[in-house]
Amino acid sequence: MNNLRIATLRFSSLATKATGSLGKRDFTRSLWHMTKKPATGASNDHVTVLNVHKPSISCTCGCNVHTKAEKELVECLAEEIVAERKVQKGKAVSSTLDGFNVKIVGGDVELIKETDKEKVVVSFNVNHTVDTEEEPEVNPNADKPELGEMRSKPQFEVDIIKSGTTLSFTCSYLQGEAQEGEYNDVFSIDEMSIFEGEWNDKVYAVAGDVLDGYLYDLLLNYLEEKGISQEFAEKLSDLATAHEHTSYIGLLEKLSKFTAGGK
Repeated sequence: MNNLRIATLRFSSLATKATGSLGKRDFTRSLWHMTKKPATGASNDHVTVLNVHKPSISCTCGCNVHTKAEKELVECLAEEIVAERKVQKGKAVSSTLDGFNVKIVGGDVELIKETDKEKVVVSFNVNHTVDTEEEPEVNPNADKPELGEMRSKPQFEVDIIKSGTTLSFTCSYLQGEAQEGEYNDVFSIDEMSIFEGEWNDKVYAVAGDVLDGYLYDLLLNYLEEKGISQEFAEKLSDLATAHEHTSYIGLLEKLSKFTAGGK
């Protein structure tokens, strides 16, 4: 299973499964409390499944100052971190991508490629960019529920800078599969602008969907010549997915340390 995130379904999601779809963050929590088998002879209804695994309230550090909620949270986080690290293997964030140097600060990512004539910068932020490729049917009674793969597909900026002038594109990943007769593009141009020096909110920008069709295609060809091809966009999503997952694990570890009373 290639999931980048093991999921948790809250009881409310299970209770309303027949009437509504699951939200994206329903797939971003561990199934640690659902994958435990009910005791022999116990009912297999949803409530029983959720209540079978009750975290111990004994404190692993041996102190008596932690609350019940803190103890349960630390125990849950320990299992979640182990599960996330298992699916993280082989998904390290690379320092380069197709000739671009990768720079990461928190949730921000920049890819930079520079020559004597120009500088190309691709930038994005991984916060709130994760969603499932498909929304699967989840059976809470299954030992290993089948889940959709979690992918990060952030909106990204492409800045091509020459002699102090910047040609800027805002791009987004396309959703769904191409219909018959359509191009099988991975991303689209949302907006384009050109400006001197630093960008400000007075700069005119044109939406990609109002551009002449032929001009739009030529701009995609231009981006491809600069290294921003459809294949590059797929690799960019891989990089974003790996970084978002690493950041998520780091957040869980910090939360666990904070809850346990560490510095």
